[in-house]
Amino acid sequence: MLGPFFSLAMLSISRQKAFRSAVIVHLVLVGAVALAVYNRGPSSVPVMGQFLLVAGIVEGAVLIGWRLTQMPKSQALEFLLVSPLRPRRVFIAETLVGLARLALVTLAGLPILALLVLFSRLELLDLGPFLLMPFTWGAITGLGLTVWAYEPLRIRRIGERAAIVLIVFYLVIGVLVGEKLPYYLTTISRWGLQQQGETGEGPGRWFGWLVVYLSSLFHGGFEGMHLNNPFAVMDQWTRLAARRAIDGMIGLEIFAASVVGLLMWRASGRLKEHFQERHYRPILDPTNQNRGIIGERPLSWWAVRRVSEYSGRVNLWLAGGFGLLYAAFLVAGDQWPDWMGMRVFQILEHVGGVSVVATGLVVLAAVPAAFQYGLWDSNNQDRCRRLELLLLTGLDASDYWDAAAAAAWRRGRGYFFIACILWTAAFLAGRMDLLQVFGAFSASVVLWGLYFAVGFRAFSRGTQANGLGSILTLGLPLLAMGLTRAGSPAMAALVPPGSVYYATDQPPGALWPAGAVLSGVLALLWSRHALKHCDQELRQWYDLNHGSKLLD
Repeated sequence: MLGPFFSLAMLSISRQKAFRSAVIVHLVLVGAVALAVYNRGPSSVPVMGQFLLVAGIVEGAVLIGWRLTQMPKSQALEFLLVSPLRPRRVFIAETLVGLARLALVTLAGLPILALLVLFSRLELLDLGPFLLMPFTWGAITGLGLTVWAYEPLRIRRIGERAAIVLIVFYLVIGVLVGEKLPYYLTTISRWGLQQQGETGEGPGRWFGWLVVYLSSLFHGGFEGMHLNNPFAVMDQWTRLAARRAIDGMIGLEIFAASVVGLLMWRASGRLKEHFQERHYRPILDPTNQNRGIIGERPLSWWAVRRVSEYSGRVNLWLAGGFGLLYAAFLVAGDQWPDWMGMRVFQILEHVGGVSVVATGLVVLAAVPAAFQYGLWDSNNQDRCRRLELLLLTGLDASDYWDAAAAAAWRRGRGYFFIACILWTAAFLAGRMDLLQVFGAFSASVVLWGLYFAVGFRAFSRGTQANGLGSILTLGLPLLAMGLTRAGSPAMAALVPPGSVYYATDQPPGALWPAGAVLSGVLALLWSRHALKHCDQELRQWYDLNHGSKLLD
């Protein structure tokens, strides 16, 4: 049964291109980090471990999550769902194909890692976690996104509210309390023991026992989550001897494998129901929420409504809550209360402070601008059907441009506003002057515009932007970071993310606007070219693909 699914994945032209792009991007990123490890020695190994883990999570979302979440949007799936193949088997087969593709992309970096072992920059045992953990947690990310997309709207709303509550709890306990938590819990436990001793028998004794038990349970659970998450375990492996961290690594990977199995079971059971909900059951909105006025630009209204189906509010709450707390810490300075934790903020200050955090938020804001293909269509068949109608209308390139810009800005504006809050806090704290704030804001606008122009060009040509988007959102920030660490901040400022970082990290000078000006010129040229050829390229793509045998 698995043979046809693997054959189709290997024969599909678009999936071949996406796979090759993922391999090339992975090799470039791993090669850049490996070069830093080779030059800087063992001190860079922990950074490499964290980076490989992040890369694996992103690749899992692209190679597994993207394919599985878009699959039910195609009505061609109905032929498989009514065939002797059961929906669970169809989903498991597609998942195994995605896992195989993710494994091949992960293994593509093995020769580079082996060279580091050969040059004594890594230990031989490091190859295990450096390859296994990115793969397993990338699989969890892809399948987790799939499960979330397959769940009914009511379940997603409940889960979103629960996640927001947990985020607020984490921000209060994990960030504001932080390192003070053991002291507070110990004080509460002592008070509970005192209650037991004073009251002797009766309800007071049981109340004291309950206080001691709950405080110990909470402390153990919070400490376990803090020490046993994948990033902490990877950090322990790279900083401690392997024999001291191997037990935690094995236990975490067994847990990850169990989570992968549970996610596959849940998503496979929801495949058919999710397909029917999308195509045959009307979606009713009992809240009577205002859907906005369509106005004279219906395509823009439709694009905004399309991206609002999965709004990403959970991620925005996490980034926004943490950004506001960090902004308060910057403004408070030495007046930060002693009873509140500051270790997390001190770690941020050590790795770059507001410059790094704000630049990361700007890049996150530009992610929807770079990945535009999925905004419009999930596959070539849907793209053909949509263009068959749109090309008959009076829509021109500016209409497509406005619709894509409205949707991309709707998804990314929250992160941009948080970055603005951080710049304002840094200005009030005296860490940045007004010229630096203006420079960072200008460079961020230019970065967003450049990423959007490149993404729109990919949309008009019918190119799936997975590889291109990964280079823009992962490769260029990594390049800027590598140039900065190599002692070439002026060269890093020529890279779009580096221009944002350089404006906030360095005092005003003659070099820091160079990157923003260069990116602005490229954005204008690319935008003009994309608008000029958009209609022609859309029609050319439609003529080449309409009626042809599509393998995906």
